[in-house]
Amino acid sequence: MSNVSNVFKRVAIFGVGLIGGSFALALKKAGAVEHIVGVGRSQASLERALQLGIIDSIAVSAEAAVKDADLVLIAAPVAQTQAILSAIQPYLQPATIVTDAGSTKSDVVLAARAALDIKLAQFVPAHPIAGRELNGPDAALADLYAGKKTVITRLPENSDADVARVAWAWQQCGAIIHYLEPERHDAVFAAVSHLPHLLAYALVDDITRKPHADLLFQYAASGFRDFTRIAGSSPEMWRDITLANRQAMLQELDSYTARLQVLRVCLLTADGAGIEGIYANAQKARHNWISAIEAAEKQQREGGD
Repeated sequence: MSNVSNVFKRVAIFGVGLIGGSFALALKKAGAVEHIVGVGRSQASLERALQLGIIDSIAVSAEAAVKDADLVLIAAPVAQTQAILSAIQPYLQPATIVTDAGSTKSDVVLAARAALDIKLAQFVPAHPIAGRELNGPDAALADLYAGKKTVITRLPENSDADVARVAWAWQQCGAIIHYLEPERHDAVFAAVSHLPHLLAYALVDDITRKPHADLLFQYAASGFRDFTRIAGSSPEMWRDITLANRQAMLQELDSYTARLQVLRVCLLTADGAGIEGIYANAQKARHNWISAIEAAEKQQREGGD
């Protein structure tokens, strides 16, 4: 149970699906919040979130949502960020902290600067590195963020106290806090998150367009399922992420295309050594990455004992 003096009395969440819903459930599980109010475009989703106990009430307006809120989380698709911030700006009280869960940060910061004006310091951008291929309130999990990273991309205007408060909220969800500048964040995630989603969507889309698609899917097994799992994610959300981070994604896509071209030449010339060299380098890098993850998880477990 969290320290009573730290508990959020009221948290407003814009978007009560997987990300926002899991945040709500985690805060409740930790005893870190007294009341959660939900806001969103879909009344059905809001009512389902209420039924599931994810939220305690539904707000009918931006003004009602942020009234007396200690913390506001924007967990909607990133293209909606500026509109939401503009809607709540007139009603934000001085003690209210606003944060987000968007997968891109440079565009979100620009949106905040345009929408919040003199209240910009109250917005602390963040990005929880967790997800599932399922969407909506029914996909929410109380332990979605446990042991996962949350990146805070603080603004120069943010106070240390507000940043610490946002970090504390995510820590109550079980997250491990990291800090990056917004531009650095977007460059990193273009490579390791946004590009893989684009590739997964592209592969599945390509197969569906083949005349023998049914036959191909009939024989697709675990390797295909693992590689394309993320293509089950929300198309709207990933459309927004792709466009918001398009410059960094174009750079990564060009780099990846160049590697594919190298492999194509190896195939064309039956260069087995060249193919094996690329495969071996990738295998070694992945093994090292997994070993590092396992070592970090072991250290975390031992540190918590």
